[in-house]
Amino acid sequence: MIKVRFLTPDGDLAAEAEGAAGDRLLEVGQARGMPLEGTCEGQMACSTCHVIVAAEDFARLPRASEEEEDMLDLAVGATRTSRLSCQIILTPELDGLTVSLPSEHRDMQGR
Repeated sequence: MIKVRFLTPDGDLAAEAEGAAGDRLLEVGQARGMPLEGTCEGQMACSTCHVIVAAEDFARLPRASEEEEDMLDLAVGATRTSRLSCQIILTPELDGLTVSLPSEHRDMQGR
């Protein structure tokens, strides 16, 4: 199992979660109650599953696709280490990954 830490926008621990290799970070976070909407269901038509990857972990991720970078341009509160959680597939190399939830997010379902 691959461990992931979710932090609040203030840097406090919101949840620790585990997922299997091949799981999407989005689904792992949703299973732990994180407010990652993922309205587009991984089809990259929105940016509601935006997370901010810890600077020390960012280089461990594969490079974002051009489509993901375009979607991140629409994300509220995006930073240089922002990624879409629907595009982060857990691998053993990502064990211990830490991500923060942005202080604002776009809620497409009105929650």
